[in-house]
Amino acid sequence: MSIFDIFAKLEQEKKSKSPAQPVEWLVVGLGNPGKKYENTRHNTGFRVIDALCAKHAVRCDRAKFQALTGEAVLGGKRVLLVKPQTFMNLSGEAVRAAADFYKIPPEHILVIFDDISLPVGTLRIRPKGSAGGQNGVKNIIEQLGSDQFPRIKVGIGAKPHPDYDLADWVLSNITENELPDMNDAVNRAVLAVSELIENGVPSATQKYNGKAAQPKNCK
Repeated sequence: MSIFDIFAKLEQEKKSKSPAQPVEWLVVGLGNPGKKYENTRHNTGFRVIDALCAKHAVRCDRAKFQALTGEAVLGGKRVLLVKPQTFMNLSGEAVRAAADFYKIPPEHILVIFDDISLPVGTLRIRPKGSAGGQNGVKNIIEQLGSDQFPRIKVGIGAKPHPDYDLADWVLSNITENELPDMNDAVNRAVLAVSELIENGVPSATQKYNGKAAQPKNCK
C-alpha cells in the first residue's frame, strides 16, 4: 500500500466518522393506530407516509415520541417521518415531543391529513392556517402554540348527507370506486412533500394543488 493509499483510507475513515446531517424537517402523517383503522378516510396521512417510505426504501417503524418514526432524505434535507400513535385527537403530543427533541421550528413541520371539505383525490397545500375542524391539527396547534406550519390536505369527500354522523364518516373505509382517485392523491402528495421541502410551499402549490387532470377521450 502506497503512502497515497494510506492517506486516502484515513480520509475515508474520517468522513465515515463525521457527524450525521441534522434532522431539519418533521413530516407528520395523521391517523389512528391499529388494523381496524388502516383503510379509513381518517388514516389518509398515514397512507402518505407509508407511500413515502415505499418510494424512498425506508421504514417508519421505530417507536419514539409516542409515534412510529423513520428517517429519509427528501429534497436534500434529512427528515424525520412521524406517524403519531396517540390516536388522532392527541397527535400534537407526539409532534411536540419530536419538535422539542430536534429543535424544529413550526415552519419546518409539514403535516399531512384528511379534509372532508375537499373531494376525494384533491390536494390543498397551505403554508399555515387554522385547524378547519380537524381535531388532530387542532391539538398540534395547541401543543406547538402556533399554526404557522405548512400542511398538505388530502380530500376524503363530504358526508353523504347532513344528518350523517361525522365520526362515522371519517372512520368509514374508502370505497373501491374512490380508490383510484385516492391512490392518485396519495402519490401526488408524496411528490409534493419533496417539492415543498426543496423549493417551498409556492412551488409545491403550483405543481400539485387541486386534482390531477383527467386524460381526454380520443375520438
